[in-house]
This record gives sequence, C-alpha cells and structure tokens, in this order.
Amino acid sequence: MRKPAVIFDMDGVLVDSNPFHRQAIGMFCKQHGFSLSEEELRVKVYGRTNKEWITTLFGTLSDERLARYAEEKESLFRQLFAKHLEPVKGLIDFLEQLKKEEISCAIATSAPPANVDFILSRIPIRGNFNAILDDRSITHSKPHPEIYLKAAGILGMLPADCVVIEDSLSGVASAKAAGCRVIGITTTHSAHELSETDIVIADFSGLTVETVTNLVHQRV
Repeated sequence: MRKPAVIFDMDGVLVDSNPFHRQAIGMFCKQHGFSLSEEELRVKVYGRTNKEWITTLFGTLSDERLARYAEEKESLFRQLFAKHLEPVKGLIDFLEQLKKEEISCAIATSAPPANVDFILSRIPIRGNFNAILDDRSITHSKPHPEIYLKAAGILGMLPADCVVIEDSLSGVASAKAAGCRVIGITTTHSAHELSETDIVIADFSGLTVETVTNLVHQRV
C-alpha cells in the first residue's frame, strides 16, 4: 500500500491563531479608516496573502507601501498572539506518528516568512516537515491550487496521494482544485461550512496515520 503525504496549512491548523489575526486586522483597519464585517473577513481575507487583501482595501499600491502595511498588520498579530501561542490539541502526537511511519509532511501557508519563523520558533516541530512553503513560494494565493501543487511536487508526490489539512474555505477550495484529499479542522469554520471536505475534525486528537492512509485509498 502506497504511503500518503500530509500537507498542513499553518494558521488555524498548526495553531489557533485566527482570532488574533482578526484582532490585528480590526486594529489595522480602524487605524486606516476601514471597517470589515465578519463576512467580509471570511470572503476577502482568510487564507489569502497580505498583498491580495490589502490591495482590495487600498487599491493599487507601490511595493514599498504594500510591504509597510503588511508588516504593520503582522507585527500587531505577533504582539497579540505571543502570549497565547500553543499547538492545536493533539498536533504534536500526530506529527510524531507521521514521523515514525516515515510519512512526508509539508507546511503550505499564505503567511509571510516572519510569521512562519515566529510560530515555529515557539513550538518544536520544524524538524517534522520535509518542506515549508510561505507567501514567497506562490504567485497566486488560495483558492488557486498553486501552493498545493507545488507542495506535492516538492515532496515528490502526486496530488491524489496527498492529504491536506485546512481550516479556511479558500484553502479547502485550493486543495480540492489541486486534486488532494482534504481534512477540515473546525477552528475557523463549522463542520457544516466544511462539508466539502472528506472528513472534519475538531483537533488532532484521535487522528491517525491509518485515517490519512485510508483517505488516499478512498476507504474512509
């Protein structure tokens, strides 16, 4: 039986960080005279790169100004999240299971590298991943399939043999468009909202290598 690969989004998957992103975005928008509803956040922000959602608000920006706005928002996020950062329940045990069974793993996130380093410097999991893709790795943000196609390629896997774990609707759409199987985790959206995924979990407690292996063989 062929082994799968497992590809993790970061925010809302490895860590339950999205409430702090929402706070940071709210603070950023207020400082710049914008007000976004929860629905607008879901549609325009979650799972997307800073370049995409910031230019949606401000319109065309110089590279310098865009970078400055993005770092302003991310700095707010890191300040807010620093004292609350911990892995999602069951993550460490699940990663150790995957490592023991020699299952290839990757992170595929729309986050900037500073946030990736911020999170991975505080939870000891960097060594569990064969590849880490951030917003520098892609031209098109989720829901475009680019990031998951690239992650599968780097791992030397067919997308159909990859299981993606996602919390955002744009991320789920991205993974499905790439041809991957998808596990939805309910940190950001309800189980009903994640009904397009193959299975839904609340956290990593009870998730096993057998479950992800069976997913790629369509036996769940």
